[in-house]
Amino acid sequence: MNEPQRAAPVSPWWVLIAVCLGAFVAPLGMASVNVALPTMARELNASAVLVSWVPTIVLIANIIFMLPAGKLADQVGRKRVFLWGIALNSSASALAFFVNSIEMVLVLRFFQGMGAAMMFATSMALLISVFPPEKRGLPLGLNAACVYFGLTLAPALGGWVTDAFGWRFVFLLPLPIVVLVVSLIAWRVSGDWFGERENRFDWGGALTFALWAIALVIGLTGLPGLWQSAVLAFSFVLLVVFIRRQARREQPLIRVQMFRESRLFSFSLMTALFMYASSYPLGFLLSLYLQYVRGYSAADAGHVLLVQALTMACVAPLAGRLSDYLPARWLASAGCFCTLCGYGLLSTLGVATAPGFIVLALFLVGLGFGCFSSPNNHVVMQSAHSSEVGVAAATLNLARVVGNLVGMSLVNLFVYWNLGNQPLNETLSEPLLRTFSQAMLLALAFLTCATLISLLRGASGAEQKKPGD
Repeated sequence: MNEPQRAAPVSPWWVLIAVCLGAFVAPLGMASVNVALPTMARELNASAVLVSWVPTIVLIANIIFMLPAGKLADQVGRKRVFLWGIALNSSASALAFFVNSIEMVLVLRFFQGMGAAMMFATSMALLISVFPPEKRGLPLGLNAACVYFGLTLAPALGGWVTDAFGWRFVFLLPLPIVVLVVSLIAWRVSGDWFGERENRFDWGGALTFALWAIALVIGLTGLPGLWQSAVLAFSFVLLVVFIRRQARREQPLIRVQMFRESRLFSFSLMTALFMYASSYPLGFLLSLYLQYVRGYSAADAGHVLLVQALTMACVAPLAGRLSDYLPARWLASAGCFCTLCGYGLLSTLGVATAPGFIVLALFLVGLGFGCFSSPNNHVVMQSAHSSEVGVAAATLNLARVVGNLVGMSLVNLFVYWNLGNQPLNETLSEPLLRTFSQAMLLALAFLTCATLISLLRGASGAEQKKPGD
């Protein structure tokens, strides 16, 4: 089924500007907090385990609401759900300014993640709705670049704001841009875009998926405890139940047959999952390493973290443009290998590693992810039927968030093993460095899998038959 036509035309470039600004806001609000975590932990007297949940709780909300948001957007309007997400994300961020406990920070970070899920699930679908297939590479690349640009400024702005005004003000950073995005959409983007509006929403499937995500995190972060192992086993049961339910339903949250119909689609999603499993914990871990092990200030740590994201922001649009002309498999695979090399260097960091060595490693990681993300996104979206771009976009973002969640949950496990419930401070530099080294070795394993799967994904573009056509 084709998407309904809009009643009035709208310039796709206004949609692109609004989506890119939204893509900038979400990572800015989430990643800027990483640099402020040591200061936040000290002022709130938070333990290492609770601090590690600050980035994790966002992912739990993301993974719970990503698929429901994508399906809901196809039914009630992609622009509408995008705006709901911006409103929820920014409201939770503003309220976090007033909290006085790490527990309340975690609650509001959950709502931030819920809003971010609604934004991520609709951003690519909006671009696919307004740009023809042969012109989607550049917009998707620019969208990815804005995500990385948000990640670029987040460490520097977060560090500067933390040193100058305190960690609370970090939560206010996204608010001026939110006002700009909402004003632009109200002024220039009328109407909305839909998918299959007559479909009923699968609330049972959404609940099963939410329970799976929660059980997965609880199980992974408590190993090898007996009851945590039982919860982890239960999460696999829930995943099987969810997949079987989606395969039987006429109107599923995700049409699981898409994975069987296109190896390109399924392998690209698996590659994304492993790539992002390696990437998300890096900002959290490097912030702790630079401030606790190396003695950097929050602002100086932010400047170092700039290197990776700035490189991504520069490379992603170029890679997106090239994906319109060159086989995405080779572009994305080269990105996977380059990232692998960068993490190989990071795995050797110690208490006296030269700053230039750290910068080189982060440059390679940024170059690799910049080459990978846009071509891989392009392939996934081209592999989906036009009536399923909302769900395909949500599924791609879901692969990213599942990877992030698995990677961060395992890092939380390392934190639990090495640091326990001790309050974070400079005396824990040795176990922090051990945690960092273990996480880098895990990331190397993920990236090796990503590189191999990317090479095996097969032909792209017109050679690959779209599922459902």
